[in-house]
Amino acid sequence: MESKIKILLAEDDENLGLLLKEYLIAKGYDTDLYPDGEMAYHGFMRNHYHLCLLDVMMPKKDGFSLARDIRLVNSEIPVIFLTAKNLKEDVIEGFKIGADDYMTKPFSMEELIFRIEAILRRVSSDVQNTDQSIFQIGIFTFDSRKQILTHENQEVKLTTKESDLLRLLASNANKVLERNYALKAIWVDDNYFNARSMDVYITKLRKHLKDDETVEIINVHGKGYKLIV
Repeated sequence: MESKIKILLAEDDENLGLLLKEYLIAKGYDTDLYPDGEMAYHGFMRNHYHLCLLDVMMPKKDGFSLARDIRLVNSEIPVIFLTAKNLKEDVIEGFKIGADDYMTKPFSMEELIFRIEAILRRVSSDVQNTDQSIFQIGIFTFDSRKQILTHENQEVKLTTKESDLLRLLASNANKVLERNYALKAIWVDDNYFNARSMDVYITKLRKHLKDDETVEIINVHGKGYKLIV
């Protein structure tokens, strides 16, 4: 991992904070630790960070308030919440603010690194694909702005969710589209019902693409989907 990736870590538990900071540095991340929300906000305003790890329950300014203030300055920076609470209301609140992920204590350090890396890969991919709206998917041309899938002289008008999902798949063609990322990007909440809904949309997209045998959307067990082109 390149050392230029800089992480803001806000955690009021001194022992956990130092442990996390040392682990992140050992993994190649330049990490600044702040013991409360106010100090973290001042640090954010003084430095350039690529990702924020925010404890929810902090003195002076809680993680949610801090995230809102950070989002006013930089609406794109990824945010992961760390919390001892696992209440559904808190999770929903976090995602409403724009959280990229949510980890409940105690958590595995290895899993935290996996999630950080996944988010940073996604951000890099999003930057590369921000302006692309026309995708060639085998014999199909997909216009994500117009939400139209074209083959020869046939046009299929996709629903918004079909189009959003196909755009994510096409942007990551031949790579795994992580299930939780797709759910949070399109449905906001990665709950059971939304996951089932996404499965239905995957089935619909497979039907739309069935005329080209070289194109396939496969399930990657435990991870997500892959559009094979």
